[in-house]
Amino acid sequence: MDSRPRSGARAATRREDIDAAFRLEYLTIGWMILEIAVAIWSGLAAHNLSLLAFGIDSVIELVSASVLIWRLSVELRHGNEFSQQTETTASRIAGGLLLLLALYVALAAGWSLWTHHAAGHSVAGLAVAVAAIPLMYVLSRKKLRIAERLGSRALRADAVEAVACAYLALAVVIGLLAELATGAWWIDSVTSLVIVWLLVREGREAFEGEPCCADDDA
Repeated sequence: MDSRPRSGARAATRREDIDAAFRLEYLTIGWMILEIAVAIWSGLAAHNLSLLAFGIDSVIELVSASVLIWRLSVELRHGNEFSQQTETTASRIAGGLLLLLALYVALAAGWSLWTHHAAGHSVAGLAVAVAAIPLMYVLSRKKLRIAERLGSRALRADAVEAVACAYLALAVVIGLLAELATGAWWIDSVTSLVIVWLLVREGREAFEGEPCCADDDA
């Protein structure tokens, strides 16, 4: 039995998945540029730690998406086996950046609690955080499915970045609304600390990396 038609079909399906991954990464980059501009600007203006951490996480996601575009481009030019050399690099970049973000959030939140620093409210920051929650959820699910089909640890790590972004956006929304309602000065710092465990866990797993993805929970 000739296996070439079956191999050709698998190659065509893989190419469709790569094209879909490209589209998701370009969408990620476009949204992250907007998210960075709004979150960091409003976080600095309002002296709001959660918003600033949210914006910095967006920078990390922008870097991660750029790395994924590089990884996918390598496969298109040189084939799947050669592209595997980029998997560890991409995953470690994403994991290392998540760990750095966790360190920043922990130190900044601790300093704010120590100095009793109160954060301000931002309508623009709240709006972009609310919009990010469903968008990041959809992006993460789509990326996880394609990562499983491609066997790409790098794409899975990038999907985890989107999950972390959704959690950070939720923390921002809770913190801003609770602070607006109660005026409690510590809300911003506490909501920031809540997501540190997620950043550390996912950052460590992405940095260490394991073969993807059959035994992973999506």
